[in-house]
Amino acid sequence: MPDARKARIAVMLSGSGTTMSSLLYASRLPGCPYEIVLVASNKPEARGLAIAEAEGIATFAHSHRGMSREAHEEIMLDALREAAPDYIALCGYMRILSEAFVAPWQGRMVNTHPSLLPKFKGLDTHQRALEAGESHGGCTVHEVTPKLDDGPILGQIPVRIMADDTPASLAARVLLAEYQLYPRMLAQFVSQHR
Repeated sequence: MPDARKARIAVMLSGSGTTMSSLLYASRLPGCPYEIVLVASNKPEARGLAIAEAEGIATFAHSHRGMSREAHEEIMLDALREAAPDYIALCGYMRILSEAFVAPWQGRMVNTHPSLLPKFKGLDTHQRALEAGESHGGCTVHEVTPKLDDGPILGQIPVRIMADDTPASLAARVLLAEYQLYPRMLAQFVSQHR
């Protein structure tokens, strides 16, 4: 049953739901200031939806295939409005959101990105970090703005790059760091606003 004292979070994802799960299980620890009230996806087959359903969280999915960005975003916005979240947390939502979608949520939407922003915005972050000879990869939690991976940074964790790293091995360790960082930064973020 939703707790009226906690910030209501809608999660948007496109995949396995592991990052969403880190937020969900953290939300059930004593003192956590948020709860997840909806998990929404542009991929009806996304594994994260099944995890949310198993944990009693409302879900919504609608494929973006064959639709304009605007039409799909309006469907997603309708689902969000019905769930009435206070904040949106993006967890591997693999769609670039339009300014029209982001604007009403600016200051109330967060995302995690697998690099130490402002380095390596966009895709292929681990490959690019290795090719650049970086000593560290890492992850960043940031506010979402209309410009891709460009909002105010809420927190980061550096992850050392080892000599034998591949993009996949670095990605696996960065994901572990992300599972630690995102719930903490989301909790701090909603606490500052409430």
